[in-house]
Amino acid sequence: MAEFSKIYLAWRKGKGSRRHIVGLLERSEDNNVTFQYLPQTKDLVKSEGFIPYFEFQHLDKVYDNNVLQIFSHRLIKAERPDINNFYAFWEVDPSKADDRFYLLGKTQGLTASDNFEFLAEYIYHSNVHFLTDLSGLSHINLPKDTVKKGDFLQYTFEDDNQFDKEAVKLSFNGHEIGYIKKIHCRVFHQAPEQSLRIQVKAVEQNGIMRKIFVTVSAG
Repeated sequence: MAEFSKIYLAWRKGKGSRRHIVGLLERSEDNNVTFQYLPQTKDLVKSEGFIPYFEFQHLDKVYDNNVLQIFSHRLIKAERPDINNFYAFWEVDPSKADDRFYLLGKTQGLTASDNFEFLAEYIYHSNVHFLTDLSGLSHINLPKDTVKKGDFLQYTFEDDNQFDKEAVKLSFNGHEIGYIKKIHCRVFHQAPEQSLRIQVKAVEQNGIMRKIFVTVSAG
């Protein structure tokens, strides 16, 4: 069973700004990958100065040629000496390392040069397992060492969230920690109640918690 067949393109104006879902990459059964912007993306051009991805300038077009080849430029080079460590960190199945669509979704296609990221819509199954980093940390300002590697976090649905009706809020020992990213949160709504485990894998911090990476897996 494929872990996902859809990857959403997310964008935000800058660090600390709200994340918007602006596009969709979808792989068909014959492995063709298409890309298109979502209708609401047009509003972001005026409201937040959104600039389309360089190779995909038309907001109304469905792209079906060289989509994966273009987005694959965001992937780390397989020739790097630390590639196995990179795959291990992002929970990549080594047997699928040649699948660029899979790699893009698993590693989020993050780069330091822009504010795009690629969020896979994971499908719930008994072996679901992926890595994600939490959102909302820039607004919560958690003190250093609030959580550590190996800690298990608790989650609740926040149906009244004004920005995301699918929001999944995380806590640790009764303290709010952050949120599961948009799109990644959807698998929680597919899973049986409280059946997913969330464990801290790594943190980036100085005086406060800058990033928290967690694994999500079936319990």
